Amino acid sequence: MTKTKFKGLLLALLVGLSTFSMAESAKELDHDANMAINKFIDDVKGGDAFLVKAKAFLVFPSIKEAGFFVGGKYGEGVLRVGRTTKGYYRITAASIGFQMGMQESSMIIAFNSDKALNAFLMSDDEWETDVDGKIAVAEWNSKEELDDIDFKDPMIAFVFDSKGLMGSFTMEGTKFERIKPD
Repeated sequence: MTKTKFKGLLLALLVGLSTFSMAESAKELDHDANMAINKFIDDVKGGDAFLVKAKAFLVFPSIKEAGFFVGGKYGEGVLRVGRTTKGYYRITAASIGFQMGMQESSMIIAFNSDKALNAFLMSDDEWETDVDGKIAVAEWNSKEELDDIDFKDPMIAFVFDSKGLMGSFTMEGTKFERIKPD
């Protein structure tokens, strides 16, 4: 595939994903974030206590992902310090590699250290995981409580409430950008 066709395909995929949930109002984002937090607390034993201990957390109620060799991901979310909204963010990612399918999921990224939170907040409204930091994806099973797990990483992502099917083995860069919804 030529470089021009690849860029065109990638652009079309990202535009398609972004039109699904682009630019919700602040009120809608806050409502959807509250619903996602409630789902997380209901589904994950010890989830509420874990979020209370975190310095802050990003809640993405709906992240849509699709790909067929070239893929993309898009979602909008809320940064909470305590239970107070401190900002709104967009997550985007582009990927290339063996992948196929579509899925939607929710994600909470917990900041467990002041250093990780400050690095995220001081990033001039744009932050890339492959450049500025690494996020550990939490692994637990339904019999464990989050209270029983010692997460030592400064940032931990919890992916939950997945719908659809996406199989992949890809190289991916994820970007977070501050947004100002209506």
